[in-house]
Amino acid sequence: MDVTVDLLAAPGGDALPAEIVERKGLGHPDSLCDALVEEVSRALSAFYCERFGFILHHNVDKALLRGGAARPAFGGGEVLQPIDLYLAGRATAEYKGVTVPVADLAVEACRGWLRRNLRALDAERHVCVHCLIRAGSVDLAELFERQRRTGVALANDTSCGVGFAPLSQLEAIVLNVERRLNAAAVKQMRPAIGEDIKVMAVRRGAEIRLTVASAAIGRHVAGMDDYLANKAWIAETARAVAGEYSERPVAVEINTADGPSPDSIYLTVTGTSAEAGDDGEAGRGNRVNGLITPYRPMTMESAAGKNPISHVGKLYNIAAGLIAETVVAEIPEAAAAECYLVSRIGQPIDEPQIAEVRLCPRAPRPAAFFAPAVAPIVRRRLAELRELWREILSGAVALDRWPLREAAKQ
Repeated sequence: MDVTVDLLAAPGGDALPAEIVERKGLGHPDSLCDALVEEVSRALSAFYCERFGFILHHNVDKALLRGGAARPAFGGGEVLQPIDLYLAGRATAEYKGVTVPVADLAVEACRGWLRRNLRALDAERHVCVHCLIRAGSVDLAELFERQRRTGVALANDTSCGVGFAPLSQLEAIVLNVERRLNAAAVKQMRPAIGEDIKVMAVRRGAEIRLTVASAAIGRHVAGMDDYLANKAWIAETARAVAGEYSERPVAVEINTADGPSPDSIYLTVTGTSAEAGDDGEAGRGNRVNGLITPYRPMTMESAAGKNPISHVGKLYNIAAGLIAETVVAEIPEAAAAECYLVSRIGQPIDEPQIAEVRLCPRAPRPAAFFAPAVAPIVRRRLAELRELWREILSGAVALDRWPLREAAKQ
């Protein structure tokens, strides 16, 4: 495998004259779909490992959420029609005469995640989970089985993965504003803040503007004054978080679609717009680093729900992010890095068609200066792909967060 090292042809991140960054928070309908299909994959993988000693073929990366109907109100409210979640994809349902309870595992995985993460939503009454997962194609199942026999993980798709590092100030702000507002300590102090929080940020020159959509939970809001006070607290908190990452002036606006009357504000029963106002789909939300960054390299590949053994749609996006992060961390002369990986179906996952790293030097340097240090990093991170599934199942490596790997695992 050849590793290509080039210099970035244009500035990125903080050096750009403008940036746009978005994060769909924990309770956003698209984020729910991604989180739930990933949880289904983890549940299937754990069952396969426990029962058979290894992970069997599956890709459960398709989900559609149809929003329900609700009547929110100060001090309460009610869900009138439940949310419908449709799960699709492929999974091994039988192996050597043993039946795998795919539907039961999938439904309970979804309900368990919802119980742990959405405080005001009743996972049994407010959500109907429809499991439409079927058995995988014979050729892909055979490909998966072949790699188990040979010990060589083979790519089950021709796909690409991209990653970049470090985050810009704006990217760090967006990521951490949502994290702060959805932190357990904040929910205890401000239970009216729901989990459906979306942050959109725009920077023009030195000026930053944050637009935050934050669902309020009606049972914890006494009235309009209480709702407005809660909005003011969210804005103050967002400004405080932004100040931790940048000295640039920051303007914050909360729930800008609100009108003057109680029936025109962002009030919910469950803390998510999925109860009535919005639908969701897997793959339409954050990339693996937890952000949507149109000014950065991105791929449309949906990582959540894909198997952690051989699906490069998941593995290459994780690996590209880890490679870029490691290059910046371990090569002092590199101020920023981007990584591009392309697989070929049926070939070893640690032998991509293309492995390219583009760098921004801190001082003028040719690409050849970096190649001897970059190539070993790329090979090291790609070699880890064969065992990365262990970290994915344990949570040491996770989607939708930065850094991708826990600090202790670096």
